[in-house]
Amino acid sequence: MHTMIFGCGYSGTAIAKSFSGPQNTVVGTTRTEEKRLGLERQGISGLLFDGEMLDPRLLDEMRKTTHLVQSIAPGQAGDPLIRLAGERIATLMPDLQWIGYLSTVGVYGDHKGAWIDEDTSIRPVSDRSVERVAAEDGWMSIGDKLGVPTAVLRLSGIYGPGRNAFCNLEKGTARRLVKPGQVFNRIRVEDIGAASRFLADRGIGGIFNVTDDEPAPPQDIVAEAAKLMGIAPPPETPFETAELSPMARSFYGENKRVSNGRLKALDFHFSHPEYRASLAELWSSGRWRG
Repeated sequence: MHTMIFGCGYSGTAIAKSFSGPQNTVVGTTRTEEKRLGLERQGISGLLFDGEMLDPRLLDEMRKTTHLVQSIAPGQAGDPLIRLAGERIATLMPDLQWIGYLSTVGVYGDHKGAWIDEDTSIRPVSDRSVERVAAEDGWMSIGDKLGVPTAVLRLSGIYGPGRNAFCNLEKGTARRLVKPGQVFNRIRVEDIGAASRFLADRGIGGIFNVTDDEPAPPQDIVAEAAKLMGIAPPPETPFETAELSPMARSFYGENKRVSNGRLKALDFHFSHPEYRASLAELWSSGRWRG
C-alpha cells in the first residue's frame, strides 16, 4: 500500500498514522517547510504542495500511489487537485485502487434539529459548503470514470488531542453560547483515521457520515470538560447577544442530528462514540494538550 494524503493537517495526520505499518508507505503534503518538518518528526514523509503546481517530487509519489486521500478544502476555483490533475488522474496514478475525500456534514445544511443520514437531501447554505458539494461530485465522477471505489467522508466537528474544550478552557477562550434547541455532532480525530483505513482496506466507496452517536448542545461539552478539570465553567451567554465572527455565527444557522448508521452497518466500531467518555479519556490519559 502506497498512500498519498493531500493536506496532511490535523485530520490528515491522524489518517497517516492509521495507514502506517509494515509494507505501507505514507506520504503527506503541507504548505510550509515548518509543517513538513513537523510531519517528518512524526514519521510521515512530507512534501510541499501549494495548490498551484505539481512538482516532480509530487508527480513521482503520485505514480506510486495506490490509495489517495484528499483533505484540502476547495475554494472559489474548486478543488485544487481536481483542477491540476483531474483529467490526468489515470495517467498520473496508474496503480490507484481507492480514493478517500474528506468533506463535511455542513453540506446537509439546516434540518431544524431533525435526524438525518446519507440519504437525506443536501441543502448547502454557505459558500464553503456549496464548494464542498462540487468537490464531492468531482471526486465521485473521477472514481466512476476510473472504476476506482471512492469514499466521501462527511465529517462533523473535529476534536482530539491538542484541539478540544480543555485547551480552550486553559487558554481562557472557551465560551458557553446558548441557543435553545441547538445541537452539534462531533468526531474524535482518531476515529477519522480509523474510518478511512477501514474503508480503504476493504475497497469501499460511497458517502459516509463520520460522526459520533450523541449530538449535543455545545455548551454541555464545555461544562463537562470544566467538571473534569475541577474548575468552574464560563458563564452562559445567549447566542442572540454574543459577539461572533460571521463564520462562527453561520455554524449556528444549521441544526441537525447526524446518523452514523451506514458506517456502523459495515461493522465499523467507533472508539469514541460519545463525548463524555471521550473527554474523560483525554483528560485521564494526559493527552489532551496533544
